[in-house]
Amino acid sequence: MALTDFIQHLPSRAAFAPDKMTKLDCFRSPRLLVGLNCFEAGQSQPIHAHAGADKFYFVVSGKASFILDTRIIEAPTGDLMLAPDGVPHGVERALERTVVLVAISPAPKG
Repeated sequence: MALTDFIQHLPSRAAFAPDKMTKLDCFRSPRLLVGLNCFEAGQSQPIHAHAGADKFYFVVSGKASFILDTRIIEAPTGDLMLAPDGVPHGVERALERTVVLVAISPAPKG
């Protein structure tokens, strides 16, 4: 991997699909997965949890309702949500076109 691959302008990497959220890897190793989740207004991500892994969501642009454990949190650009090992999380609904930076450590296999 070239050094230039370690420097990325996230808004220009965003890609959207009309029927479902889009996932794009920015970096993947056995220890860490960093990527973008891109949502059109109204799109969602099912509630799930990661055993043995911590995750965060950072809203790069837009606004969405996130689920963290039993709470629903409306998060605009600049907000950070943390989902430690085993905590259920997801995106209930994008309230507008939204780009979210996600990272999971350790990275899931596959």
